[in-house]
Amino acid sequence: MGPIGYVLVPLTAGAVVVVLVLGLINMMRGGSPERSQKLMQLRVLFQFAAIVVVLLVLWLGAR
Repeated sequence: MGPIGYVLVPLTAGAVVVVLVLGLINMMRGGSPERSQKLMQLRVLFQFAAIVVVLLVLWLGAR
């Protein structure tokens, strides 16, 4: 996958970290449970995307 892998992996991992931090901030401030739930769902989606990207980079790099 080459240089694009060097961009996609940190980008997807960074998205996971940002959503995780937003969720933690929302919980610490006593924010709405609905927002916490949406952020948790978004984090899981981003984690799935990050795993797929990492596997694709590894798979295409081995070819």
